[in-house]
Amino acid sequence: MQAIEVREVSGKAEMKTFIRLPGRIMAGDPNWIEPLHFERAQFFSPKGNRWFDHGEAAFFIAWRAGRAVGRISAQIDRLSPKVEGRVCGLFGALAAEEDQDIVSALVAAAENWLRVRGAGWMRGPYTLNINHEAGLLVDGFDSPPFLLMPHDAPWLGPMVEATGLARARDAFAYRLDTTNGLPERPKRLFRNAPERLKTRPVDLGRWAEEVALIARIFNESWKNNWGFVPFTEGEIDAMAKEMRPLIDPGLSRIAELDGEPVGFIILLPDVNEAIRDFRGRLFPFNVLRLLWRLRYGRIRGARVPLMGMMPGLDGIVGSIAPLMLIYSPEPRYRERGFGELEFSWILEDNAPVRKMIEMLGARIAKTYRFYERPLD
Repeated sequence: MQAIEVREVSGKAEMKTFIRLPGRIMAGDPNWIEPLHFERAQFFSPKGNRWFDHGEAAFFIAWRAGRAVGRISAQIDRLSPKVEGRVCGLFGALAAEEDQDIVSALVAAAENWLRVRGAGWMRGPYTLNINHEAGLLVDGFDSPPFLLMPHDAPWLGPMVEATGLARARDAFAYRLDTTNGLPERPKRLFRNAPERLKTRPVDLGRWAEEVALIARIFNESWKNNWGFVPFTEGEIDAMAKEMRPLIDPGLSRIAELDGEPVGFIILLPDVNEAIRDFRGRLFPFNVLRLLWRLRYGRIRGARVPLMGMMPGLDGIVGSIAPLMLIYSPEPRYRERGFGELEFSWILEDNAPVRKMIEMLGARIAKTYRFYERPLD
C-alpha cells in the first residue's frame, strides 16, 4: 500500500481538485448532488466570502501515488465561542475514499494546523462555520439533500469517531409531506390571534433593510444556542446580494407585534432539484436552464433554512407567533405546488422547536452529527 501524503492546497489547480474531489468520490451515490463549482470557488476564497473577515482557513488534500483521495479544511473563527475557556478550532469540508488511514491522516493534519494557531479544542464539521453547511450526515442516506445541506458517504461517521473525535451534538432535518397542504388542526391555535400580531411579506423594494432586520432578529433569537456565531455586517451585505434571486415575497415573511418586527421565516425552493443534472457546471448553458427551472419548472420541495423570534415574547403571542409564520406563506406555497417542506437543521436539545414541528406531523428524515475533542 502506497503511503498517504497530506498537503495544504497551493494554487488554483489544487483548489480546483479540492472543490471537485467529493464529486468523484460520491459519483456512485444516486443521492449525491454536485455543488456548483463556481459557487464553491467563491465560497472558499477570501476575496469572495466575508467570513474571512473574522476567520482564517487552510485546505488540505490527501494524496496517494499522485492521486487525490481525500480532503479536509481547518479553520479558526474568531467569533466562535470558546470551549472550557480554550479557543475552539474547527474542521470541515471532509470527504475521503473508504479508507481509515486516509481519514485519520486528514484529521491529524487539521489538528496540527489548529494546534499551531493556539486552539485547545476541535469541533466540526463546519464548512466554514455553524452558519454555513454544518454537521456530518450519519442517518438518512436514502434521499438527496435539500439546498445548502450536506450529503456524506456512510463510512465517514464511523471513521471520524475512530480518530478519537466524540459526538458533541446531533441535529435533525425534519420533512413534512405537504402534497395536500399544511395540516388543518394546528390552525385552531392561532385562528383568534390578537389583532396586534400580524405577518407580512418581505419587501423586496427595501431588501437590504429587510436582510439587516432578519439578521438582527436571528442574532438575538439564537445567541444562547450551542455553538452560536453571529452574522456580521459584511456577511449581512453579502447575504442580501446572494439570496435576492431566490426570494419569493409570498414565501418569506416578517411577524410584527404592534407594528414592530419580532420574527421572521425564510422559505426557499429546493434549488438542488434544479441543478441535480448540472454536475457542478453552471456556465455557459446551464445558467438559462436554472433560470427557467426556478421560474417555470416544477420544484417539489422547499426548505426553511432560517427562522427566528425575538426573545421575551410571553404568553399567547410567544406561543402562536411561530406557527403563524409557518402558515402565513401557505397560499403562495400551494400556488407553487410544493409537496415537501424541510425544516433544517434543528438541534436535538431544542425541545420547543422540535415539539412545534412534530405537532405539524413532520418526521426526522436526516441526522447530522457534530464531533469534538480537546487538543491536549
